[in-house]
Amino acid sequence: MLRIAHDCVNAGHDVTIYTGEWRGDMPDARINVEIMPSRGWLNHQRHQSLISAIKQALVKAPVDLVVGFNRMAGLDIYYAADPCYVQRAHEERSWLYRLTGRYRFFAAAEKAVMDAQGSCQILLLTEREKQSFQQWYGTPDARFYLLPPSIPLQKFANKRREACRAYARQQFNLPADANIVLTVGSAFIRKGVDRAIDAIVALPKALQDKTWLIAIGEYESNSNMSAYCEKRGVAHRCIHVGGRADVADLMVGADVFAHPARSELAGIVLIEAMTAGLPVLVTDVCGYAPRIAEANAGVVLPSPYRQLEMNSALAMMLQSTRQVEWQENGRQYTLHIKNISSASAEADYMINYAHQKLAQAYQEATSRG
Repeated sequence: MLRIAHDCVNAGHDVTIYTGEWRGDMPDARINVEIMPSRGWLNHQRHQSLISAIKQALVKAPVDLVVGFNRMAGLDIYYAADPCYVQRAHEERSWLYRLTGRYRFFAAAEKAVMDAQGSCQILLLTEREKQSFQQWYGTPDARFYLLPPSIPLQKFANKRREACRAYARQQFNLPADANIVLTVGSAFIRKGVDRAIDAIVALPKALQDKTWLIAIGEYESNSNMSAYCEKRGVAHRCIHVGGRADVADLMVGADVFAHPARSELAGIVLIEAMTAGLPVLVTDVCGYAPRIAEANAGVVLPSPYRQLEMNSALAMMLQSTRQVEWQENGRQYTLHIKNISSASAEADYMINYAHQKLAQAYQEATSRG
């Protein structure tokens, strides 16, 4: 969000960010941040309070374009960074959940954005999510715009594979010839870290003896990776390192990036792994999984998920002569995407749409005399 705001400012536009809270350093003075009141005992009540406050602020200080990163009525453009709420509520929750005030509020907010009779433009990360929204709301094709993935070339610039391999193994006191399977994510179950652990368990003994799982991410409070690894008998093979500032170095230095997620809207970590030249093992439910297949940068596991297929794929990838091919394919693919897309694609679309909106308003005003 902040990157998009900077792109708009750099193009000569004024930007105000309305939010209920701000974590971290404030942006530079060119971007105005308004902290709005958000009151209520329950989460959806606080959301409603925040939305009401934002609407009142926009009445007092009208703008040319309203862009939302959360669903609410009154948006010109919605950045769809979250999956279809109503679909998940039907697939993952009981009918009782759909009787709650929380469900009614968030379902109404989503409908305000996606309704077939609406006008809000929707920026999408993946084609799959478009199909989900259209299934539930019948939103016309013309209101969707598929964004190219953001390619983090700078993050991996000037990182040499051999140096990063040595660094990664030194960090965790591993043998110089150790295999490293890397996971990155903040949800132990949803990102499929347990599935990756089970695949380590199933490796042939000789291969397992020289393989370690390095798990990066701060997991939910009810997740206990250590206990899971102990139960599976591979605690000595699995290292949970929490959040790290050197993820780029570890990606370049690892052997396989495992992301057997149960759900994943897009998965920017998949693009990062390809940019790093790290072969990817991923489930097809991830939004960016087709990018891995298109690039031929690893293995995509089909649905329905089968642990035996995961086990076989991991063992194969760790021993395959195609590792260099997957590495190079991933790097070349992300370079190609970077070359054919704009680094400020989101801001470009927003600015162009604002111009169209203003031109249409001028024509309507002129026709009325």
